[in-house]
Amino acid sequence: MARIAHLSDIHFGANDPKIVAATEAWLIQQQPDLIIISGDFTQRARVNQFREASAYINRLRASGFKVLAIPGNHDVPLYDVVRRFAAPLDRYKRYISNDLCPWFENDEVAVLGINTARSLTIKDGRINREQLRLIHDRFASVDQRKTRILVTHHPLFAMPIGDGGELSEAVGRHDDAVKAVCEAKVHVALAGHFHRTYAESARKMVEKAGASLIIQAGTATSTRLRNEEPQSFNWLHVRHNNEIELQVVVWNGAAFQRGNHVQYDFDGKDWTSKKLADGQQPTPTSASAAAVAAVR
Repeated sequence: MARIAHLSDIHFGANDPKIVAATEAWLIQQQPDLIIISGDFTQRARVNQFREASAYINRLRASGFKVLAIPGNHDVPLYDVVRRFAAPLDRYKRYISNDLCPWFENDEVAVLGINTARSLTIKDGRINREQLRLIHDRFASVDQRKTRILVTHHPLFAMPIGDGGELSEAVGRHDDAVKAVCEAKVHVALAGHFHRTYAESARKMVEKAGASLIIQAGTATSTRLRNEEPQSFNWLHVRHNNEIELQVVVWNGAAFQRGNHVQYDFDGKDWTSKKLADGQQPTPTSASAAAVAAVR
């Protein structure tokens, strides 16, 4: 079994240091096999914000953790127009990682990160043709028994972003991206961006979407909350490519607590879910309830 912590949108520059420290304490206690951070390390891609984010990543690595990181749209300068177009991810590469499409593989999982942040799209994401080929090539030689996980900052699909049924824009080259994911037989697609927790079978979202399980992370440490969701991150137990447990770890104002605990099983066509009873529920507040309501 692989144990994976999936954090996103940590937004140094608009973060709560107390919550940052709490994520570190929780991770050290639980000892994940891999920590994934799916973008938006900073609020405005400023040097001091990247230095803080770098120190955070270095502390995790110094504790012995493997970290797979990809940039988000907030890691591209917004107001520094020259840098935005001339060297959009120069600071990210200097302080976080020079690898914009990182790869992790062990005996149980194969994980590919893809950079979807772009200068021109401001907040929206995009995948280019070279990255589509990379998805195919990287997963082509992976043992069929391993769980294939794709990580992006921007979701590949249009996602629910409010309680009124409104949907986000899908990532650029959406149709090509979905086709690539299908052909590569990706089992799990992880993303962030919207500061909202969500999980669903891709087949229930888009026709001909393939067999992926779509999992969104909320914001782990940012003070920029949406829809009254508190800070949270995802805790995954990946047993094999047709059985995955997801638990949302939720900030209750004083500490992180285990929230809803859901097992997803793949029957060869769709992912089905069932709630597990062994998870400790967070302190019952409307915010905590909102954070886990979409995980079902």
